[in-house]
Amino acid sequence: MKKIDPVLHEQLSTLISSMGYELVGYEVVPQGRQMIFRIYIDSPTGLTIDDCGKVSSQVSAMMDVADPIQGRYSLEVSSPGIDRPLFELGHYQRFVGSRVKIKLHVPINRRRQYKGVLKRVEGDNIYLLMDDTGEEVELPFSAIEKANVIGEIRI
Repeated sequence: MKKIDPVLHEQLSTLISSMGYELVGYEVVPQGRQMIFRIYIDSPTGLTIDDCGKVSSQVSAMMDVADPIQGRYSLEVSSPGIDRPLFELGHYQRFVGSRVKIKLHVPINRRRQYKGVLKRVEGDNIYLLMDDTGEEVELPFSAIEKANVIGEIRI
């Protein structure tokens, strides 16, 4: 997953906020000869497909003018969904007590993938009670490549 320029991040955040939505995060994912630029948005009242379409139109217009991403790409605007991605330390703090799945850039304790209950956030470290061992592990935020809340469907 690639990162985008901080100036573009600020422009996206400002635009999306002005429309009444929250910029949750984004990812640039290679797919064949082009990239997918996926933006996750949210709203306190929830999202509809029309909301994603409105944001997509505005972001597309902004991107056409600024042309901030080199090469070919497809723009996708999505809700975070049930397996909500975690992009910032504040997201982890918000979901303390939830089950999460974390993938690291490089192994820690000979592992790159962790799954368990997010216990707490202290400084720049995430503390996870692992499902498979029942042990608590400390993971530096800077080592995390990708993380998602493990969504639960209740009937």
